[in-house]
Amino acid sequence: MAVSSRRSSFLVLLTVLICGCLGLLFGQRMNSTASTNDINDSLRQFTSVYSIVEQNYAEPLKPDKAIYNGAIPGMLRTLDPHSSFFDPKSYALLHEDQVGKYYGVGMTVGPRNNKIIVVAPFVGSPAYRAGLRPGDTLLAVDGKSTENMNTNEVADMLKGPRGTTVKVTVERQGLEHPLEFSMQRDEIPRYSVDVHELIKPGIGYMHVDSFTETTGHEVQDALDQFGNINGLIIDLRGNPGGLLNEAVDVSDKFLPKGAVIVSHHGRASAEHVYRATHGANGRNYPIVILVNRNTASAAEIVSGALQDHDRALIVGETTFGKGLVQTVYPLSNDTGLALTTARYYTPSGRLIQREYEGVSLFEYLNHLENEDKNPNKELKTTDSGRQVYGGGGITPDVKIETPKLTPFQERLLSHYAFFNFPRTYLLNRHISKSFEVDDSVINAFKQFLKSEKIAYTDQEFAQQMDWVKSSLKSELFISEFGQAAGLQVRAETDPEVQKAIDLLPQAKALVENARKVIAERTQHGPTADR
Repeated sequence: MAVSSRRSSFLVLLTVLICGCLGLLFGQRMNSTASTNDINDSLRQFTSVYSIVEQNYAEPLKPDKAIYNGAIPGMLRTLDPHSSFFDPKSYALLHEDQVGKYYGVGMTVGPRNNKIIVVAPFVGSPAYRAGLRPGDTLLAVDGKSTENMNTNEVADMLKGPRGTTVKVTVERQGLEHPLEFSMQRDEIPRYSVDVHELIKPGIGYMHVDSFTETTGHEVQDALDQFGNINGLIIDLRGNPGGLLNEAVDVSDKFLPKGAVIVSHHGRASAEHVYRATHGANGRNYPIVILVNRNTASAAEIVSGALQDHDRALIVGETTFGKGLVQTVYPLSNDTGLALTTARYYTPSGRLIQREYEGVSLFEYLNHLENEDKNPNKELKTTDSGRQVYGGGGITPDVKIETPKLTPFQERLLSHYAFFNFPRTYLLNRHISKSFEVDDSVINAFKQFLKSEKIAYTDQEFAQQMDWVKSSLKSELFISEFGQAAGLQVRAETDPEVQKAIDLLPQAKALVENARKVIAERTQHGPTADR
């Protein structure tokens, strides 16, 4: 009871400290003694309310839930959608995401039919070397049953200090008895450039999943492996962002030395301008950047910088629109506070942040607000004078809407048909890298659908044959060769990637026209201020 009381007191003190810090920050605008007294009165009222709840609530109060999940997040949500509090667990995960590595066995796990299954082991990881396969059902970890556990709980059990041993028990389709695997935990890198290849002769393709401490090096390694190329596709779809410095590093590789990449400033922070310090070093080939509505933050910095300097053609959907900079403040007890301290601006002066005042968090995160009613879109111009707008994400130069799934596609995906099929098809066979989905594979898949009672018509199948073949090949390659191989197959058959390849000549014309306009402007002098 004494331990619980001390824990509760610490959490209340933590909340008061955060409230006090915020009061000092925002109180800089308040010069009256009355305003300061109002803040102190509010803090006293909070501790009084918490004390009453703790003593009289119908059930024993869990301080962690009340403070970590309630009071602090609720307070921060009144500021903006991105200021947030990290409890010890989420703070540790944040650190993992930023450094791009952790210690464990190296596999993705996920829920299927109230069980936890292996989605894919990472090539070369302890899980991969031990022989775990996609679709294996995790029954126990170190003898502890996974029944009624969620994905995060199982993932936490698989992690641990480097060099320690963990044992897992799995159920595999086609085998009567469970299998046991013993693995030694190791450092598991999280690659942010999860796919890079010459998607066509002379054309490089890379998908950047996020911006971590290693992203700049990974992009450079990919460019070095490409060698001399005639065009580049940078896929930032679904990239939620990450570290600002890494976005600057990536942008630096494609812009002239000295070019502005991004700037940010806030009420309590002076303006900071980031410029290209190394420059493109002869990388003059055309670039197409693929984006969608889930491209955010650091990924928008790269997209905005290369668009404003007419260096890349932006293709896809309007991006998420996150232009707020969070500074992470470490707090006591392995917790942290991510507080919005500045706004960032593209080289042309665009603020990319979407409007969030008067919009619920659910509406904001799911893009349900009415974009046409956004009054804050500012007209800016690129280096060559093209018009671009701020205040609502990066608007693509060429719009491509993400196609909606058909009922047939939704049916197959909701039943995990493509994920489950390799478990039976590869049970007694192997495939090579030259494998293609032919009529025999299609017939086997149709039989599988019937056995799983997944309905379809021949017309639906015929209309979506290319999609079916691509999905089958991708999942079969993941099972046989690892996740990166499957992602590579998806990229090669992705209609949006193919469209990006077709648009490389337009990206080349964009760069050449910008050079011409800038050269003429330099020769004759500017005619108007930007």
